Amino acid sequence: MPSQTWTLTDGSSNTHESDFCLTADDLPGAKGDWKVTQRVLRGGMSDGVDLVEIDNGRMRLMVIPSRGMGIWKAQIGDETLGWRSPVRGPVHPKFVPLFDPSGLGWLEGFDELLVRCGLESNGAPDFDAQGQLLYPLHGRIANRPAHNVQVTVDETAGTITLRGVVEETRFHFQKLRMVASVTTSIDSMSFTVSDTVENFGGTPAEMQMLYHFNVGEPLLAPGNRLIAAVGSIKARDSDEVGSTAAWDLFGPAVAGQPEECFFLDLLADATGQTQVLLKSTDGTAGTAVGFNTSSLPCFTLWKNLVAHEDGYVTGLEPGTNFPNPRSVEAEHGRVTALAPGEKWSTELVVDRLTTSREVSAVEAAIRNLNR
Repeated sequence: MPSQTWTLTDGSSNTHESDFCLTADDLPGAKGDWKVTQRVLRGGMSDGVDLVEIDNGRMRLMVIPSRGMGIWKAQIGDETLGWRSPVRGPVHPKFVPLFDPSGLGWLEGFDELLVRCGLESNGAPDFDAQGQLLYPLHGRIANRPAHNVQVTVDETAGTITLRGVVEETRFHFQKLRMVASVTTSIDSMSFTVSDTVENFGGTPAEMQMLYHFNVGEPLLAPGNRLIAAVGSIKARDSDEVGSTAAWDLFGPAVAGQPEECFFLDLLADATGQTQVLLKSTDGTAGTAVGFNTSSLPCFTLWKNLVAHEDGYVTGLEPGTNFPNPRSVEAEHGRVTALAPGEKWSTELVVDRLTTSREVSAVEAAIRNLNR
């Protein structure tokens, strides 16, 4: 049997596997030393969070269905791909005050490697003329639990896929359904995120999506550079000439240093495909994120080079728009319209590179996009 699927959670049938474990020994035709588990975390702000771990034999992905199918971190041997947030997570959504009057309550749950921002909005808080909060920071989808979660192992392809269904709905308002999946090949150091958002309501809807991919220490260090094929670039907080100087270079941790955001239009190949590379100082390691500009035309680089204790991190953020307040992005036509039954889909590929040869090959491919 080339492909088999197991249900971990199904709200419609009151199904939940709180102690699930699947290994290569359970599939005689499967190759490699891999394992998939699900458990429920207990204690503190993580109490009640579902954590699914996909160990492909070389890399261990930790996915949190309770938090919009975000990816908490990835572990490769002793190396952790993620960041050291001062937030002790993963935080259960019930502890995140999304609609705090400041609009910044989302930050109380922020510590993932990959967190989705959306769906109704994905940027900075938006307020009306009276100061009433309209849209909170980065939207609601990261704090919505998946009501259906399945894992599929394809013996022929040698892949493991975790799929979850998350809805962002309100009676009398929008009805958006996201089918989110992460796929990794057995014994690889890469994974693919594939998402589809559907307007399942009977009236038109609008959406935004941004993938907040966050890398911190030890993989982020002074002297690292971001390699990208840039068509244009603008600093979020300044229109001054020179405001984008050294935008691609990462400095040391400095307590109280203001965050920086840069909005980029990236060049792509004939199919719309592009990628960015976070390159180590010596060029022997890196992390690459590939995506298609037809579905994700905007790219944001977030640099938060503060004290180690405060969360030294950078965000590599492909999106349907830039993370300004929704009203600002609407003025620029950067809101995606969905007719009833219409779907929007995208895919991201993340590769952890561990040799200078791998890094050089990806860098050469990016440089070639500039020609």
